[in-house]
Amino acid sequence: MSEHVHVRVNNGLAVTESGELVEEYGCRCGTTWTRVHRADEGRPEH
Repeated sequence: MSEHVHVRVNNGLAVTESGELVEEYGCRCGTTWTRVHRADEGRPEH
């Protein structure tokens, strides 16, 4: 039996009309993630 490890590949960045930064990621298996960063939340984490 094998185990799958998700590899997050950046699929793009966008800025919404309200100023939020949206990051989209995906894995070869079809799983996707979306992260939204609000401008008023302070400095981004590294």
